[in-house]
Amino acid sequence: MATFLRRIAMLQCFLMINLTFLGFGIQGVNSLGINYGQVANNLPPPEKVLELLRSLKLTKARIYDTNPQILSAFANSGVELIVTVENDMLGVLMDPQQALQWVSTHIKPYFPATRITGIAVGNEVFTGDDTSLISNLVPAMVGIHGALAQLGLDQYIQVSTPSSLAVLSNSYPPSAGCFQTELAGIMTQYLHFLSSTKAPFWINAYPYFAYKDDPNRISLDYVLFSPNSGMVDPYTKLHYDNMLYAQVDSVIFAMARMGFGGIEVRVSETGWPSKGDTNEIGATVGNAAIYNRNLLRRQLRSEGTPLRPNMRLEVYLFALFNEDMKPGPTSERNYGLYQPDLTMAYNVGLSALSTTSSTSSPSSSSSSSSPSSASISLTSSANTNVSPLGN
Repeated sequence: MATFLRRIAMLQCFLMINLTFLGFGIQGVNSLGINYGQVANNLPPPEKVLELLRSLKLTKARIYDTNPQILSAFANSGVELIVTVENDMLGVLMDPQQALQWVSTHIKPYFPATRITGIAVGNEVFTGDDTSLISNLVPAMVGIHGALAQLGLDQYIQVSTPSSLAVLSNSYPPSAGCFQTELAGIMTQYLHFLSSTKAPFWINAYPYFAYKDDPNRISLDYVLFSPNSGMVDPYTKLHYDNMLYAQVDSVIFAMARMGFGGIEVRVSETGWPSKGDTNEIGATVGNAAIYNRNLLRRQLRSEGTPLRPNMRLEVYLFALFNEDMKPGPTSERNYGLYQPDLTMAYNVGLSALSTTSSTSSPSSSSSSSSPSSASISLTSSANTNVSPLGN
């Protein structure tokens, strides 16, 4: 009897250890996703990519199309997918019948076996040069949402569009955040759509760009989530110890200024390149590892921003792989955590995040210059009659 009881006790202990480990691995990064780009000619097949995600215990991913091979491979995996409508489809999908046909062809055959949770309609449309795309965006979103509703899928799949931080004319201090004047009309329509459908505002936010453009005035520690004195918003008195959270809160304030104070903001892209051209200051393996590692540690703590501390910030890292066919500077091809052969580009520490202490930057100190230039425009006055806190 004593032997039997000892075995039961050992089994209970074993189960507790395993459940604790699984909770750390899966639940601990529940607010973290990864961008799975495919602008490359040497990527592994989707089945291998799924194995990689499972090994990293990542349960959310975003793709930049509706690749049927990926949608099929991810069936019954439990991985939540955000799919994308390419920019050149927006004009077509303004037509409700075309939108219904698109959803019936690209979404319905795979759902619910493949857990499609979001449709990104275009990417960074508001800050592009094509004004027709901008005018077509909201009608296309309305068409796709209407098609989802017609098929009974709207309660499962959200419709939004990822925007560049350049939609803001001011982002510093966060309480002065406001949208570009020329976007006022279309932005009102867009925010009304998000509010009525309870969908999030997706923002592509890269502190790296701010640092690269002004490394003498912006603290590297501040952009890397490393220990630093941070900054205090002079109007809200909120303290910020990293640029990403300040950028997110500036979007929240910008929406509140337009009368939409309860919309959730999610980071659809953020990351740091591990390699760049000679003029791409800060694009190093060391900085990329520190940025992503420290961000992952924040995600394990299910943090919110200073403005919404009790609302966990959902973040999608960019990117899973280095993509060798992406145009532009060298950095564009070196945001990946992994090489296409599934070896690590650098060790971000996904398997060793048991500590929540941030890693200090090896190339800067906490006494670096103030992060006050982490913005699109440095001069503005905050409107204190807005309520951005949401729920």
